[in-house]
This record gives sequence, structure tokens and C-alpha cells, in this order.
Amino acid sequence: MAQPLLTTASSLQCPHGGSVAIASANARAIAGAPLALASDVFTIAGCPFQIPVGAGTVPHPCLTVQWITVNLHTTVGGQPTLAPDSVGLCLAGDQVPQGPVSVVTVQPRVSGS
Repeated sequence: MAQPLLTTASSLQCPHGGSVAIASANARAIAGAPLALASDVFTIAGCPFQIPVGAGTVPHPCLTVQWITVNLHTTVGGQPTLAPDSVGLCLAGDQVPQGPVSVVTVQPRVSGS
């Protein structure tokens, strides 16, 4: 059964509300936006997460997304695409996992198997 696929126009967030920007090398636009690939660069901005240190806190924001589970049924140039049920971990600058990425919106007209 076909499911929606993520594109560069999809909206994603880190678990703390930071927004994810997708920089894709994929030039094939589907419904006006390139399909998001697992090999693309996912940058997070605006994450307010802080960790307690002593009597205060230190900023430890989510900065990137690393995909753990991808859509293996639909590929572009041999690279797996991403669907709403794909699993990505948000990572801090020191590569510490900080929680799963949330898919907020997708382009409903774009689907694959």
C-alpha cells in the first residue's frame, strides 16, 4: 500500500520544538519539492534543550538528524526515501541522541510503496 513520502517541504521537529531544515541533493521535484532522502542533510534550529550542570544549566540543543529506519521500498538514485513512519534520532553537537524526530506535515499527494 502506498504511503506519503517526505519532501523538502515536509515539516519536522526535534522533541523540544526545534525546526528541521532539509538540504537535499535530489533534483527530482515531486509535487513541487524534491523527495527527502536518508542521505540528505537535516539541520535543526531553535532547539531550546538545556542540561543541568551544578546549580545552573548549559545549552545542549539538537543540531542534526540521523535516520535509523528508512523506506527501503522507494529509492531515488539508489538512496532510500523517508516516510512518516521512518525513525530518526535528533543529535546534539557531541552526537548524543536527544530523542526522535517528529514528522509534523507531509505532502499528501506524494506517495510510494
